[in-house]
Amino acid sequence: MASQEIEALASALARLPGLGPRSARRAVLHLMKKREGALQPLLSALQTVAETLSTCSTCGNVDTSDPCGICRDPRRDERSLCVVEEVADLWALDRSRLFPGRYHVLGGRLSALEGVRPEDLTVDQLVARVSGGGIDEVVLAMNATLEGQTTAHYLAERLETYPVRLTQLAHGLPVGGELDYLDEGTLAQALRARRPLA
Repeated sequence: MASQEIEALASALARLPGLGPRSARRAVLHLMKKREGALQPLLSALQTVAETLSTCSTCGNVDTSDPCGICRDPRRDERSLCVVEEVADLWALDRSRLFPGRYHVLGGRLSALEGVRPEDLTVDQLVARVSGGGIDEVVLAMNATLEGQTTAHYLAERLETYPVRLTQLAHGLPVGGELDYLDEGTLAQALRARRPLA
């Protein structure tokens, strides 16, 4: 039986997404075996992040500085703004290195069932950024869920009076996807978004 402190560590790790109790115990065992090579660097990294973590006042990204590294990057196209639901979405899109512009994190999506209203999100801050000028395109990169699409439609209505081009991420067939494995919603969207062959 492990000590109370080790059990508390395993318990804390088990609360992280993707880790259950068994995975957390394996992680704790690994950290204890590799104390100098894994545990100490992890503790140091956690301490540094805990001391410097902040939310970017411009876009809502989580970083160790405000404004975040993306907002400070002079190579970013200030005329393009990609709106995402959560920070994880921003990180996923930015990892692709395909979007050269800046971001805006809403902090969630509209949901009547969960009681999330427009004032619970950073919609007003988004409108203020767009109304300030200098933005040519706003990409609505909402998740392909009912709530995500509801949020995208709401944002489109709020931004329709500004001289910006509103675009949305394409939805449909994934590369390498086989038709018989796809759900009806994905197939329906792919059919609606079909285009002529060049």
